[in-house]
Amino acid sequence: MSDSYIQGLFAERIGGANYGKSNAIYKFEKIKRAKAAARAAKPHLKLIDMGVGEPDEMAFPEVVEALYEGAKNPANRGYADNGGAEFKKAAASYMKAVFGVDIDPDTEILHSMGSKAALSILPSCFINPGDVAIMTVPGYPVFGTHAKYLGGEVYNVKLSEENGFLPDLDSIPEDVLRRAKTIVVNYPNNPTGASATREFYEKLVAFAKKNKIVVISDAAYASLSFSGNAMSILQVEGAKDVAVELHSLSKSHNMTGWRIGWVCGNPLMVKAYGDVKDNTDSGQFLAIQHAASKGLEKPSITREIAAKYSRRMDLLAGELKSMGFNPRKPDASFYLYMPAPKAAISSDGVRTEFKTGEDFSQWMITELLISTVPWDDAGAFVRFSVTFEAHGLDAEREAVAEIKRRMGSFSYEF
Repeated sequence: MSDSYIQGLFAERIGGANYGKSNAIYKFEKIKRAKAAARAAKPHLKLIDMGVGEPDEMAFPEVVEALYEGAKNPANRGYADNGGAEFKKAAASYMKAVFGVDIDPDTEILHSMGSKAALSILPSCFINPGDVAIMTVPGYPVFGTHAKYLGGEVYNVKLSEENGFLPDLDSIPEDVLRRAKTIVVNYPNNPTGASATREFYEKLVAFAKKNKIVVISDAAYASLSFSGNAMSILQVEGAKDVAVELHSLSKSHNMTGWRIGWVCGNPLMVKAYGDVKDNTDSGQFLAIQHAASKGLEKPSITREIAAKYSRRMDLLAGELKSMGFNPRKPDASFYLYMPAPKAAISSDGVRTEFKTGEDFSQWMITELLISTVPWDDAGAFVRFSVTFEAHGLDAEREAVAEIKRRMGSFSYEF
């Protein structure tokens, strides 16, 4: 059948007249297909999914109960828009309790329908055609995707192991900096698990002021600190002059799918975000904001979740090291990032070589029914997520022991 006229109407930002004709397969679609094929080929073996980037448990009971109460309240039936004073006050109190940061709930904070939504809105506040958004790779691309939708450009700074997976700000060319409006950072980082230091944030704030750019700090995992010393860029003196920070309850409170978070920091940037948001959505359901407020009243929820992930990290990292791998337990988040091996050798001497992290990840799914996520933007790495389903310490130990049994049936070359 010939193309209809609709084929010629698609915007260039999504492919124009060639939209839908590409044969390229997105990384996560490859993983999905590989998992389906592996399950069909080895139905007797349960797939261990270490690639899921979301919590393995429900929101805490008191939060669910608060949602029920809020949903029954007639006062919550209307549009939220940028309102919800209760949530703003609760989020500001949480920033003080967890990060020691003072936030004015009236002028320095607004709710978001999750970090992804905020990252898709913020480019419209700053990016004109020809402007540059500085991003890091590997990383979450949403801000950059929307910057390009608006006619902007993206300059990627690689996160290397040698630099502690922090961007080398000094490596950014002057011609890029002259056109740059924004720099987006994400710490604790997805996928590397690396955390920013205070020294890095201080340098970043000074860098932003010197080059007259703004900082978008995606801190969705920041409160999941294993040491209890959670970092925020807003702890740095002068950060509010140039930065906003994004937080989310998806990870910190097991509320993935509830789509609730906040943007806080520089009041003028928060206002601009709110003005664009007003023309983008009608706000999150006030009953969800009410439930989230109840969750934010108890930072102990986050501490309990972080303790679980820390425990699982110790178990998994220990077993991987015993097989010769080189994982580094992060200071926060639920991501364990490690270099992929160069080859796997079976007990009968059959050698399988891996040129990329994706090669290793696909082999793990096909051969071992263990799913991870590969990243090859700055070296060959794979990311394990310790959000695998296991209820209680004994189940966690058994899950990790099963990973070792399967992976340990091969030796590896690094």
